[in-house]
Amino acid sequence: MQAAKLFGSSETWFLVGGTTCGIQAAIMATCSPGEHIVLPRNSHISAISAMVLSGAIPKYIMPGYDCKWDIAGGVTPSQVGKAIKELEMDGKKPAAVFITSPTYHGICSNLSEISQLCHAYGIPVIVDEAHGAHLGFHPQMPHSALKQGADLVVQSTHKVLCSLTQSSMLHMSGNIVDRDRICRCLQTLQSTSPSYLLLASLDAARAQLAENPGTVFNKALELAIEASTLIKKIPGISVLDLASFNEFPAIDPLRLTLGFWSLGLSGYEADDILDRDHGVISELVGTQSITFAINLGTCREHNQRLVSGLKKLPTSSLHSKTTEKRVESREHAPFNDICISLNPRDAFFANKRSVSVRESLGKVCGELICPYPPGIPVMIPGEIITERALNYLLDVRRKGAVVTGASDSHLSSIVICDV
Repeated sequence: MQAAKLFGSSETWFLVGGTTCGIQAAIMATCSPGEHIVLPRNSHISAISAMVLSGAIPKYIMPGYDCKWDIAGGVTPSQVGKAIKELEMDGKKPAAVFITSPTYHGICSNLSEISQLCHAYGIPVIVDEAHGAHLGFHPQMPHSALKQGADLVVQSTHKVLCSLTQSSMLHMSGNIVDRDRICRCLQTLQSTSPSYLLLASLDAARAQLAENPGTVFNKALELAIEASTLIKKIPGISVLDLASFNEFPAIDPLRLTLGFWSLGLSGYEADDILDRDHGVISELVGTQSITFAINLGTCREHNQRLVSGLKKLPTSSLHSKTTEKRVESREHAPFNDICISLNPRDAFFANKRSVSVRESLGKVCGELICPYPPGIPVMIPGEIITERALNYLLDVRRKGAVVTGASDSHLSSIVICDV
């Protein structure tokens, strides 16, 4: 009840299964088997597993994408409206719209307009706000999803706030969603023996925020702005800003995403140097960039070590043996040309077999494969395997990404649906 009051929801549930559990419950509570859900193609893997559990059928939106950064953004209100109208033309209405905002890189979608649009159709809006539990607690931060009219919001309290890993919150607002159905879904998905360490840590994080809700992030924001200002002065290093994603209203100021292509370094190579030589640990590594998260535990010494390490990167890159290959940007997102043969639930339960990579081309994918972090699938069960998606996976793996979900970690073979 106190968390609901603090975050501005009508009801809040504490979760011991992470935001994954909250997303699964939210989608199961709004979508029945055979009903459609509108969602970005770069949704977290928990949204895919939620469609397996609920039997919902995806209507994907292609997110904004910047090839120089090799980063996917959010979705726009017009894209959501277009997806709803396309379903309408087929005589269907989505049971829910699912949005990730902010993204792992901090890119925020215009949830206020998306919520108004969806509510005009009587469609609930679910927001994966895993990386945005802090939003709205400082005037210089973007507004929270609840403030912008979302119906169900799931937050990873353990990410930017200070609860223990695996603890999250699910917030409900408005009266479109059936509260009792959410409770039944959570009862189905969560342990009947929840860890009270996790539950207590959620309440402690709530209490910490409630003491000074308007000023608790002052220091973190000051450090983030300071770091960004200093880094922009370092030759050869780019800082992500809204110029690359100008169709979106904001980027979380506590996320710093840096590019190193002018130094001839991939994100993985720059991350290795910063970790090995300077003890700097990043939040997220990509083919072209590294993202750092500033939070309540960040101090000036951390900032100084980061900036010092970045200043030495140009010299380090000259001595790196891995910079012989030129860093190239991509022309298209890896998930540009999707063809769905089976819905996620049917693909999950279909008979499967393993084939060689080249033999898998044109077949129906039987496993969920994605580079991690940030857990955005490149291939999803039920989709036709394309050469572009396959080449992307092999490329990011060669550049150092950890590819999860594949039964063969070397990607010499892929599991397909035997259909």
